[in-house]
Amino acid sequence: QVQLVEFGGGLVQAGGSLRLSCAASGRSFSTYDMGWFRQAPGKEREFVAAITWGGGRTSHADSVKGRFTISRDNAKNTVYLQMNSLKPEDTAVYYCAAGKGVVPDTRTQVYDYWGQGTQVTVSS
Repeated sequence: QVQLVEFGGGLVQAGGSLRLSCAASGRSFSTYDMGWFRQAPGKEREFVAAITWGGGRTSHADSVKGRFTISRDNAKNTVYLQMNSLKPEDTAVYYCAAGKGVVPDTRTQVYDYWGQGTQVTVSS
């Protein structure tokens, strides 16, 4: 069992930066691929980025490539999402998720565990 808690959301102006963190409980964190997803009001949850269990492979949605970077620190049981050059269309609730051997699959249903989400609002 893995429990996930996201931190770091907030209100930022367009062009600004935020770093989201997702802290995981349980000793098996380092065996899970981790992903970030987001959901805007009235829209489906969408893939943002993912990283393999050892950190050797990452993938990012086209909409965030070059602006967002996923990383992880297995010693701290934490995965991060560095978000730069934020745009109003990045406004959403951001969720982290854990799944075994899921990368590069971007579907929500392949992930087993989810956090409660953290709100990111980008003002224009």
